[in-house]
Amino acid sequence: MILFIVGIFLLFAGGIVSLFLNESLKPLISVIFSFFSTFILSFVSLKVLFYGDIIKFSFNLPFPIGDVPVIIDPLSAFFVLLISIMSLISLSYSIGYITSYRGKSNLASHYFFLMLLICSMICVTAVQNVIFFLIVWEIMSLSSFFLVIFEDDKKEALSAGMNYLIMMHISVLFIMAGFMVLAIHSGSMDFSAFTQVFSENGFLKNAIFICLFIGFGIKSGFVPFHNWLPKAHPAAPSHVSSIMSGVMIKTGIYGILRVINIMGIPTLEISYFVLGISVLSALYGVLYAIAQHDIKRLLAYHSIENIGIIGMGIGIGMFGLVYENNLLAVLGFAGALLHVLNHSIFKELLFLGAGCVYTRTKTRDIERLGGLLKKMPYTGWLFLVGAFAIVGLPPLNGFVSEFIIYIGLLKGFEIKSLNILVIFILSIGSLAFVGSMALLCFTKFFGVAFLGVPRSKEAQQVKEDPSFTMLLPMIVLALFIFTIGLFPQYAIKLTVSATGCLTGGRVDIAGTLPMTLMNNISLSALAFLGLTGIMLLIRRSFLANKTLESFKTWDCGYQAPDSRMQYSASSYAAPFLSLFNPFFALSTDTVKPHGYFPATARFSEKKHDVIEHYFIKRLTGFVNGLFKKFTWIQSGDTQLYILYGVIFLVLALIAVAVY
Repeated sequence: MILFIVGIFLLFAGGIVSLFLNESLKPLISVIFSFFSTFILSFVSLKVLFYGDIIKFSFNLPFPIGDVPVIIDPLSAFFVLLISIMSLISLSYSIGYITSYRGKSNLASHYFFLMLLICSMICVTAVQNVIFFLIVWEIMSLSSFFLVIFEDDKKEALSAGMNYLIMMHISVLFIMAGFMVLAIHSGSMDFSAFTQVFSENGFLKNAIFICLFIGFGIKSGFVPFHNWLPKAHPAAPSHVSSIMSGVMIKTGIYGILRVINIMGIPTLEISYFVLGISVLSALYGVLYAIAQHDIKRLLAYHSIENIGIIGMGIGIGMFGLVYENNLLAVLGFAGALLHVLNHSIFKELLFLGAGCVYTRTKTRDIERLGGLLKKMPYTGWLFLVGAFAIVGLPPLNGFVSEFIIYIGLLKGFEIKSLNILVIFILSIGSLAFVGSMALLCFTKFFGVAFLGVPRSKEAQQVKEDPSFTMLLPMIVLALFIFTIGLFPQYAIKLTVSATGCLTGGRVDIAGTLPMTLMNNISLSALAFLGLTGIMLLIRRSFLANKTLESFKTWDCGYQAPDSRMQYSASSYAAPFLSLFNPFFALSTDTVKPHGYFPATARFSEKKHDVIEHYFIKRLTGFVNGLFKKFTWIQSGDTQLYILYGVIFLVLALIAVAVY
């Protein structure tokens, strides 16, 4: 108990101390405080995960909060471990990244809000009192809002921040509604009292779960509640984007899993709901990622895709609970939790790599890049590792968790139900299609941005000038990716206790999880890498005493290549995306050529998010139009404002007299 409190205190203290430090010391001191906090919290979490030493204590606050239980069970411990380690890595990266923002007015408070965000995320996973949970949830949303609008001199950042804040408050309204119904029916604010409510009424059970799922799903980025995510991630600094995408959106996943833990056995209807919305999110996210030309916006849509994959694992686990199929439940929840971990690692690596590109080129537009691999080799190769991992290629970590989810879907065929058979076949096909589209997206991204010749002056003059504090966190993340990919059997053990919280009992690793298969995958991956290494050594020995010359690839005798002759990001993806035009809101900008020797001609096509274009924009337009009808109330006439006050007082007196 004391160690956990000390770990939280160090994070908060680091934020407070950073307020009074010189700009150059803020990042370093924050990292030092975070390092000791991470060491303590990791020790506590690992002890809970592997030895079952669950931490329970409570403290009492004045009415209306009352007694606040704090419980670190395996499910909480898994997320505490994830949040603390991954946040430390991004904080370490910020030491080098933030130097380009020296002298900015709100840099003074930046690290305070960053440490407050990490602290609140950990508290969210630990407290089990409704009101206090909502308080720390709101602190998490507000602190991340101030981080999103860090570059407040940019209209894009302010707009994204306001959009994010509005969506987070819609999220908390749904969470409050679900928890208030549970509190009213149970007569308690403690999570432990809600189990009885979930067991009483099927309709009420479904309604509460869907309400809470929407609230937590907005934070996670499930479609159609994803609108904030592609806007907030590009606007925030890269180390903030990596924490938000790699860690913060997982608090929504934690919330969903905690509700399942409290609920026990879900209904069949909500199991269909979770799996269906997850498949939709995965397909929607990767499809829109392919259409993006902004690096961070592309990565943001891939977060939606991977949240969908995590949701598919959760849906599989829920079906296992419904049909009392322990193997199916374990495979689903273990695959989801492992993908939570894996996505945090490779998504942070990709966002940090995008930050390196942005700091050197000052652009996030893929179409203005090109040839970066020769000029930024460290960033390029590390980014490629993250790209291979996110598309699920072996022997990297993304393959392992997706493979477990595939096995879970295949094991679902054992359920004797035609409906289950159909939806699981569709889910397998969707997951395979998502992997194919992700591969297309990152071949487009890496090929256009890192290969070929530069397409702009920024890309032509770029130099890596590697900062140790920016490269080291990326190297650590790449090592995590390889370690989990090569030794998946050990990574799975991290999820076993947390999976047991969701399945209602202990998980037999050897008898339930496909550990033999994981060991074989590990051996195959090691053999592949060993064989590759041997072949490279043989090649090197053959060429040891020979003079080597390098020249560009044969180009049919044409010696003056130009960047305009290369595939652009748009042209590379156009044949595929044209098949899905009905799923986009399209807008074009065309200047037609005129005459025999036209001086100008242009064609560009933008693909807008259909949910935002056809629903959210129309809804906000309606609300704005409605409010404009009442602008006459704020006339600027002081006497009229006094009259409003008099009318209000008269109405108040009448109300008091009547009642």
